[in-house]
Amino acid sequence: MIAEHDTVVLTTAIAEHGLQAGDVGTVVHAYPDAQAFEVEFVSGDGSTVAVVTVEAGGVRPVAGSEILHVRNLPAST
Repeated sequence: MIAEHDTVVLTTAIAEHGLQAGDVGTVVHAYPDAQAFEVEFVSGDGSTVAVVTVEAGGVRPVAGSEILHVRNLPAST
């Protein structure tokens, strides 16, 4: 079960925010019955890239056997 402050992995891209499947974020709010979550995604320096509402199927918990990876953000327009 996913709860507030959990680290999660995006399972589908959210192009309008420049997010890709596999990006890692933190749950900042869980809606009733865990049907959706507000997830914050940050850059390497801790700046917020996006805070988005994601339905439960759009994120999953980070597994202990996984290693995190970084990528460059697309240039802002």
